[in-house]
Amino acid sequence: MPLTFRLRRSRCLHGLSASGFFPAVLAAALLTSSGCAWYHATFVDLPPPPEPLGVITPLDLSQHTVPEKTGDAVAPKTPDNDNDHQNQQPPKPKPPPPPVKLDLTIEECRQAALANNLKLQAALVNPHIAHSRIGEEEARFETVFTADTSYVDTDTPTSTRLEGSSTHRWEFKSGVSMPLRTGGTLNFNLADRKTKTDNAFSTLNPAYETDFSISFSQPLLRNAGRRTATYGIQLARYEEERVQAITRLEVIRVLAAVDRVYWRLYATRRVLEVRRQDYKLAEQQLETARRLVHSGERSPVEIARAEAALASRLEGIINAENALRDRQRELKRVIHRPDLPLDSATIIVPATEPDPVHYSLSAKKLVDAALRNRMELLELEIQLGQDESTIAYLKNQLLPLVTLDYVYNVNGLGSSRWDSYDLLTDKRFTDHVFGAHLLVPIGNQAAEQRLQQAFLTRRQRLTTKENRVCLITQEVLASMDALEAGWQRILANRQSTLLAKRLLDTETRQYKLGLNTSNDLLEAQNKLADAQSAEIQALTEYEIARVDLAYATGTVLGAAKIRWK
Repeated sequence: MPLTFRLRRSRCLHGLSASGFFPAVLAAALLTSSGCAWYHATFVDLPPPPEPLGVITPLDLSQHTVPEKTGDAVAPKTPDNDNDHQNQQPPKPKPPPPPVKLDLTIEECRQAALANNLKLQAALVNPHIAHSRIGEEEARFETVFTADTSYVDTDTPTSTRLEGSSTHRWEFKSGVSMPLRTGGTLNFNLADRKTKTDNAFSTLNPAYETDFSISFSQPLLRNAGRRTATYGIQLARYEEERVQAITRLEVIRVLAAVDRVYWRLYATRRVLEVRRQDYKLAEQQLETARRLVHSGERSPVEIARAEAALASRLEGIINAENALRDRQRELKRVIHRPDLPLDSATIIVPATEPDPVHYSLSAKKLVDAALRNRMELLELEIQLGQDESTIAYLKNQLLPLVTLDYVYNVNGLGSSRWDSYDLLTDKRFTDHVFGAHLLVPIGNQAAEQRLQQAFLTRRQRLTTKENRVCLITQEVLASMDALEAGWQRILANRQSTLLAKRLLDTETRQYKLGLNTSNDLLEAQNKLADAQSAEIQALTEYEIARVDLAYATGTVLGAAKIRWK
């Protein structure tokens, strides 16, 4: 503690008289002897870590298991519960529990995603921010009121009696400044002065002076013209359109993601149903094999084959259930409904069925629609518009600065303020001032380099636009091919399902007649389950291909029947 004591003593000695030195030393000694508790109270001692940072405690799953229900649970009673029972606040009403099972259509999922998706809610604020920037730029042309006041008191020696040595001046100035969209400025100013002096030859003492002036300043080359003066407003409007395009693109992405997740959940649920149906067929086959073995018609190996097949079917059900839970959580995350938290056990059942329809599409029409509707391309076109405005503005900045000024002033003077204003309103004493200013930069390298950067940026965006057009065209054509291939997969897998069902019926009859084994029958059941799963996958992938084609052509909002405002 001696270091702290010396610092405080040096502060106290600065500017301290001799009479106050000894009390200060006495106070410092008392603080030192008390252990400097006042100093230590300002710090908080951090507790040592409970364990070394390099040690990772393993997770004990037994502490996180759900207890089994053996009856009505009774909360343990603690002394704090008895003492603080009266001070406790009434508990908040709990939200309703999530439903056990919920049927959702694809339209309901779209609506929930648009209303609750957190990323989309954040993106929807951006157009309002961009619109407020337009108002900020337009505010540059707001009329400004100015006011200045001053008081000057001088007392200087003079070498002649014709001049006063002491002068008192009060001055108040007020005015209005109006920026013009042509680049000029219009000002209205009123000055009111009162002068009092000890000059013996002053005819008015005190003297009141009043001046009213109108001034106009207009650049003729650089910074001249409406387009140059409103350059900031033009950029802000372009930026608002660009932000709206980006926000619309975010809406499209959310809707496309909802549709894809919805159909994948539909496929996963249907595949689980197929696996459960296959498991039931395997159970029936096991019962049939046991009955035939007990009757002596088949050997016991048939039971072993049926049991092995049943076990393999069970693994398929477990994998399908796990995949279903993953898809349900993914859909819950996308729609983000308050009554469907991620950790809820609600079973979501897609209520919208696939409706595969074959389309005869025109590649040229779809590519043209994509080039008109894709927000990524629209964003680049808006940025090219910004570049054109920037280039025009920077070309103007290369010109010399030539400014034309005009001032019209009316003077008033009197022994009183009213006399001064009377003379001002008579307009007997007026001034006219004309002026021109010229500023020519030598070299002007900074402005030329900025213009060169703007040209290069525009060239870069044009190249990016051409590349984007090629990518969009490729994406549209690939989506068309995927859609057509998806339709052919639906037809092929439906035919495979019919043939697998016919094969299973045949194998079942053969098995009952003793012409084949359980392996043949179980293999036929497995082929039917695989064919049905492939057909379900083909149906859902076709729906997803339709979503991808709508996204590639920029028509997701129209396909979802959503109007953008």
